[in-house]
Amino acid sequence: MAVKLKVFTFNLRTETTVDGDNIFWNRTGRIQELLAAEKPDLIGFQEVTDKMRDWLRTSLPGYTVLGCGRGKDYRGESMALAYRTDDFELIGLEQFWLSPTPDQPGTRFSGDQSSCPRMVTDVTLKHHDAEELIRFYNTHLDHKGAVARLLGATQLMQAISQWGGKFVLTGDFNALPETVEMQTITSCKYLPIIDATALLGGTFHNFGRKEKPSKIDYIFTNADCDPAESQIIEDIPVNGIYLSDHNPVCAYITIE
Repeated sequence: MAVKLKVFTFNLRTETTVDGDNIFWNRTGRIQELLAAEKPDLIGFQEVTDKMRDWLRTSLPGYTVLGCGRGKDYRGESMALAYRTDDFELIGLEQFWLSPTPDQPGTRFSGDQSSCPRMVTDVTLKHHDAEELIRFYNTHLDHKGAVARLLGATQLMQAISQWGGKFVLTGDFNALPETVEMQTITSCKYLPIIDATALLGGTFHNFGRKEKPSKIDYIFTNADCDPAESQIIEDIPVNGIYLSDHNPVCAYITIE
């Protein structure tokens, strides 16, 4: 049976006092309202600290939230993901670091990468109304190093190709569509990939400070998907409070 899934990628912006009125804890009400109204089936979050992850687990009824911190002690920012608990069975969970030693927590590429480790959280899921499995990957590439992003994107493609089945990949890739690192994904010759965000504009607006938002948030899949159905969730501030410094992005994919 064909099942159409609503997929979000959503950089929540880490909790920091430099954001003033837009500190994360002032935005939680709006985030809850949005997700309760939109009811996505799968959500890839980025920049989720330990406290934010705890908040997600207690504040999103009906969802299972998974992921650990990127540090060597499994704490710190995570690439947390969520799925609707009643609709999916969890078959497997994996977390690996984008580095020469992916199984070693807190590791990173040398060279131009920032001091931040980068990682991937992925789950294998079975929807109760579908026959095939889907693997859901969520990541956040480096904000500083183009080479580090390229190496991370290549590692991601290798992991996804080893899976071989249907997948969806969400994330903040910190790169524009025309860059080499993004072309590594969108022009991959050995793995057919649909960029569900291909027709969309910019997503990172820096709490409304950017006149022209940058397109750095993406959703990719090899499942049936019409990019014309994808959308950027408009973030109109309420009393100066935004959802985040990124717009959430929504796409629809169909599995059998």
